[in-house]
Amino acid sequence: MIDLIEKEKMSQLYDFYKELLTEKQRNYFEMYYFFDNSLGEIASDNNLSRNAIYDNIKKTCKILLDYEEKLHLLEKSNKRNEIIEELEKKYNDSLIEELKNID
Repeated sequence: MIDLIEKEKMSQLYDFYKELLTEKQRNYFEMYYFFDNSLGEIASDNNLSRNAIYDNIKKTCKILLDYEEKLHLLEKSNKRNEIIEELEKKYNDSLIEELKNID
């Protein structure tokens, strides 16, 4: 069973780096993390063993973590959001809205 903190982090990393994954990696990851399919269900749907799906999903998670370790996109986004929140507390300005909508 995936804990919610891990699931949230993996989902966020996936949002940043999904284009760098293969189609199969994206498919298995989405089925497991977003659609809550069991490993057995994914394996059955794809004519693979449960262990093959497990290995692929674990490998995909490691790849996402490695990308983040090198590129820090999630870390930078979180920091940017913290700064925006602080600015919003101090100022009510249209420039803050523009900054929020850049991504």
